[in-house]
Amino acid sequence: MFDVLATKPAGCTPALDNVPGHALTGRQRHLAVGNDRAVRYAPAVAPFAAMTDASPESFDALARLIEAHAPVALTTLDAVEPPAGFALIRHATLLQMVWQSEAPAPAALEPVQLTEHDVPEMLALAAATQPGPFGPRTIEFGGYLGVRREGKLVAMAGERMKIEGHTEISAVCVDPAFRGQGLAAGLMKRLMAAIRARGETPFLHVLTSNHGAISLYRTLGFVERRELHLTVLGVAP
Repeated sequence: MFDVLATKPAGCTPALDNVPGHALTGRQRHLAVGNDRAVRYAPAVAPFAAMTDASPESFDALARLIEAHAPVALTTLDAVEPPAGFALIRHATLLQMVWQSEAPAPAALEPVQLTEHDVPEMLALAAATQPGPFGPRTIEFGGYLGVRREGKLVAMAGERMKIEGHTEISAVCVDPAFRGQGLAAGLMKRLMAAIRARGETPFLHVLTSNHGAISLYRTLGFVERRELHLTVLGVAP
């Protein structure tokens, strides 16, 4: 179910080819809206969606989700060619990276656990740094950590999509005035330790154009698994 847009290469964890589809029908179904043709996260949580297949019926179901809520983001192995009636808002290429290394040295950083009370600051930091989609309910994914300097939230990172055996690290961002201090790496090490302690493997997605972030992730033990198409769709006026 929700696999057809993702061909499974040999030697890989198949669910990683279609993370939204497996997360929304599995560990995170409580955050989902939709039906057996198309499903998405509640729009205030995240824009990611998945379809059972590329049939007209599935695209119709996806269009209804967009009309009822907001544009969606699809992550697929092949480029999506939507039928008439859709508006292509954005297309980009993502690199999916999976942690495959020895445990990194413990981070000296002492982050704070972020809660719903921190959401306004988290939204402001995300707007200033553009780490990816971040909404007023994104914190419901759980596991968000932050760093404060003189009371101000200057860095954060957290967990996002979850499938069997794997948890995604996301929203890794640092205020430009506080970069170069190892805050992003320190937060990620804390998250990686928590994920590994649950017997799961950390993974992440990053734009292929974000060479600085890719370099950081490599130093933390993440390796490139494959490239994916990111397609953001709305409905035509």
